Amino acid sequence: MRSYPAPTNLQVLPKDITGQQLHETMEAFAGSLGVHCDFCHAADPKNLMPNGRPRLNFADDSKDEKKIARIMISMVQQINGEYISKSTALDPDSMGMKVTCGTCHRGHEMPEEFVIPKEGGPPPAGGPPSGAPPAAGTPPPAN
Repeated sequence: MRSYPAPTNLQVLPKDITGQQLHETMEAFAGSLGVHCDFCHAADPKNLMPNGRPRLNFADDSKDEKKIARIMISMVQQINGEYISKSTALDPDSMGMKVTCGTCHRGHEMPEEFVIPKEGGPPPAGGPPSGAPPAAGTPPPAN
C-alpha cells in the first residue's frame, strides 16, 4: 500500500485526517465531478517528477477552483449536519441518505440543469407519458 504524506493547509476537512484518508476523499471528489487533481491543485514548475512533469502543490491556494471546492464542502457538511439529520430524525425509514458532491454533479464539472418533464410530453425511457394511465393490459409495477 502506498504511503501518503501528512496533509497540510487543511481549512475545511478534519485536521486529524491521515494522508491515506485525504487521498481517498480527494479521489471521491474528483470522481463525483469527473475531473483530475489538477482541476483544483496548481502545478509547481520548480518541483519536477522523474518524467519531467511538474508535481502538484496540494497546499497551494492560488486556484479559484480549490476555493470554490472548500465552499462546496462546507455547504455539503452543513446540509448533512443541519438538515438531513433533522429529516432523518423525523423519517427513520429514509435510510440516512447523505448529500455528496455526486448528488448534484453526477460526474460533471458543473451540475447539469434539471428540466422538469412537461406533462403529456414524450414518455420517460420505457414508460408512459407522465400523468398518463398505463396502457390496457399493462401489469401493475412490481413493489
